[in-house]
Amino acid sequence: MEQVAFFFGALGALGGAIAVVAVKNPFYSVLALVIHLVFLAGIFLLLMAQFLAAALIVVYAGAVMVLYVFVAAYVGGIEEPKWDSSPELKVIGPILAVALFIAISIAILGSGLSALGTPGPDEVPSGFGTPEAVGHLMMEDFLIAFEAASLLLLIAAVGAIVLAGRRREDPNKLPKGGES
Repeated sequence: MEQVAFFFGALGALGGAIAVVAVKNPFYSVLALVIHLVFLAGIFLLLMAQFLAAALIVVYAGAVMVLYVFVAAYVGGIEEPKWDSSPELKVIGPILAVALFIAISIAILGSGLSALGTPGPDEVPSGFGTPEAVGHLMMEDFLIAFEAASLLLLIAAVGAIVLAGRRREDPNKLPKGGES
C-alpha cells in the first residue's frame, strides 16, 4: 500500500511541476505549484517526516503561495516572450538542460547507487521527523546556526522595508522649510 501511495504522490508531484512550466497563465501556474507542494507533503509523510510535511503546507502552500496568487492576480496578463522571438534560448536552453542532467547523473551515480542493494537502516530512531525532534535539534544542537539564520532574516526584512520606503519618496518634491 505504501508503494502505491508513493507512486501516486510522485505522479501528482511530477504532474504539478510539469503544469507549472507548461501553463501560460501565471495564476494557474501558481495553483499548479500549490498542487505540487501538497503532493510533496504527502511524500514527506510517507517518509515519516511530519514536521517537513506540515511546514511545507503551512509555510509554502499556505503563506508564500497566497502571496504569489496575489502577485499573479495583480500583475494580470503579461505577455511572455515567445520561444521564436529569442534565438539564444534555442541554443542555450538545451545546452544548460543537458549540463544539468549530466551533473545530476554524476551525483546520483557517485553517491546513491551503491546503497540500492542494501537493506537500509535497521530502524528509524524514535520520534524521527516529529516536531518535537526537530525542535530539539534547533534549540539545543544547532541553536547558534538557528539564531544566526533568524538574525539574518530579520536584517533582510528590515532592509527590504527601508528600501521600499526610499522608493516611495518623490525625488522632485522640495524639502520642508522652503526652497533649496
